[in-house]
Amino acid sequence: MSDGIHILLVDDEIGILESLQILFRNQGFQVTACSSGPEALERLAEVRPDIVLTDIRMPGATGLEVLARAREVDPEISVILMTAQASLQSAVRAVNEGAYHYLQKPFANDELLAVCRRAAEARQLRVENRALKKEIRRRERQLGDRPVGKARSFVEVLQLAETVAPTDSTVLVTGESGSGKEVVARYIHSLSDRADNGFYSINCGALPESLLESELFGHTKGSFTGAVKDKTGLLEAADGGTLFLDEIGETTPATQVKLLRALQEREVIPVGATQPVSVDVRIIAATNRELEDEIRRGAFRSDLYYRLNVIALHLPPLRDRKDDIPLLARFFLERMGRDREGEAPEFAPDTLAVLSDYDWPGNVRELENALEHALIVSKGSALTPGHLPERVREEQAPRLVADGLPPNPSMEVIERAYITWVLQAEGGNKTRAAEVLGIDPSTLYRKLNRYEIEV
Repeated sequence: MSDGIHILLVDDEIGILESLQILFRNQGFQVTACSSGPEALERLAEVRPDIVLTDIRMPGATGLEVLARAREVDPEISVILMTAQASLQSAVRAVNEGAYHYLQKPFANDELLAVCRRAAEARQLRVENRALKKEIRRRERQLGDRPVGKARSFVEVLQLAETVAPTDSTVLVTGESGSGKEVVARYIHSLSDRADNGFYSINCGALPESLLESELFGHTKGSFTGAVKDKTGLLEAADGGTLFLDEIGETTPATQVKLLRALQEREVIPVGATQPVSVDVRIIAATNRELEDEIRRGAFRSDLYYRLNVIALHLPPLRDRKDDIPLLARFFLERMGRDREGEAPEFAPDTLAVLSDYDWPGNVRELENALEHALIVSKGSALTPGHLPERVREEQAPRLVADGLPPNPSMEVIERAYITWVLQAEGGNKTRAAEVLGIDPSTLYRKLNRYEIEV
């Protein structure tokens, strides 16, 4: 019945400590013994017992200090306090601070064993209850916060995100600007064991190098002009949670070196400080650039790329998931209606068709902004094509280079069109097309798969 239960015994009276060891080992307990409070404080994190049985009055550290440390290591540890000098006041204090039980010496062995077995059962129930609640919260988040979309390419990304979410693996999310990279990053965080801790994000391309370094790593007072007080960096602030590094491809080589060290060593050194600070943070990075091309240009470190690219998620552009446009449009409109404390207007019959015909170079973000524009100008009436921004209503040109491109095309639109054009010009010969494009055949094959180009 006691097999597998690990008990930590703490008493400065060696005779009592040895007697307790014999008693519990004979009953099948796994036993660790400490002859002083300081020794117990040091060994608690290493041993992580199910039960702590400790005397209260000991030199160096009292049983109440052992209780407090045990609660820090694992709130589910059952702590039983014992003393020869019992008082109602000390018993009440012990229970208020989280003790499972309070025993007065001398006590019968049968009584002690019964209390310890009940304490082990109570711990097991608490552990199982906590795990069950975590699983319920995870499933509720998964059902309630799953990003909208049913396109096969998008669903596959979400399925991989759900698979890696419970791990601490670093994730690199790629895709065009506005395709929903931060939405997916938040979804991963919400399904992880870190969900109860913070999600922090920073756009690495929006800040100059010196300010970005201070935001990420923090700084000490007086470390530079304007540093009037200590500042905690995001890597330290996100300890226990997730940090989303958007547009990681925009960082300078100097910042990349420091990020690499932080990932490898799990510690940061604030600007102006000399001592590192340990951090436990999960990194999700995102970029709309081809980092492998950046590596060849010498603009991005290959060692940082491989450290970030443990799990790769590529979000397809919205023009490649046309069936998702009506779903997303209805989702955004309903949410906007709730935010305005009113009902969302309906779509006129041809409005969704116009939305689906547009190529959305700005992707999901542009769709959301267009619908907000339409909602404002419609003044609560049904949304018609006339309520949409003019660029959305205009007929879109074909995407081939020979026939012109959409206004303000993204780099991925241009690259896809150019690859298609070169392949057509070379009669579908991939080897010759790769030579014309100036890339390795393996790189061309990867881009063909990525852009779903059929030869």
